[in-house]
Amino acid sequence: MKKPLIAAINGPAVGFGITMTLPMDVRLASTAARIGFVFARRGVVPEACSTWFLPRLVGPSQAAEWVYTGRVFPAEEALAGRLVSRVVPPEQLLPAARALASEIAQNTSAISVALSRQMMWRLLGADHPMEAHRLDSRCMDWTGRSADAHEGVTAFLEKRPPRFTLRPSADMPPFYPWWRPRTFASPGSAPGEAPGAEP
Repeated sequence: MKKPLIAAINGPAVGFGITMTLPMDVRLASTAARIGFVFARRGVVPEACSTWFLPRLVGPSQAAEWVYTGRVFPAEEALAGRLVSRVVPPEQLLPAARALASEIAQNTSAISVALSRQMMWRLLGADHPMEAHRLDSRCMDWTGRSADAHEGVTAFLEKRPPRFTLRPSADMPPFYPWWRPRTFASPGSAPGEAPGAEP
């Protein structure tokens, strides 16, 4: 996806209720939230790619404690463990999430946000910082010459809100996407076997 995703967690978020939020960009929680990676207490393992996302978000040690114990914990612990970025009273949760979304939508270039999102998520697997340097230099060169960059500087100098016009649906750089599409076999198939292939 090119758009940022914001989770607003209010009440119980256990099992898939929390793992589905891990690929989102920002998670906010209310003081009423209760979170749990309860899989080990049910005799199963974490799902929804959470064993990839969770350690990257909170670190391996914190992820291990929450997954191995399977206990349910309060929003304040999720904040201390960096799983959520903010904890607010329940009645302020949706207004806080909407205010964050509005801040992004009203003040930033949609192209800049879309590219930044793709760069941050896709470079999590890079094996050297030079991969990021090459890509962000290429993106900076392209965005720096764009109408949005001109508008951003002009709006700053004129002390007015920017009016960005480029849209991710039509105006991404010519080198986007820069990654090669990957194919994956379905669970249980032999290595190199296409999903759904007949034996």
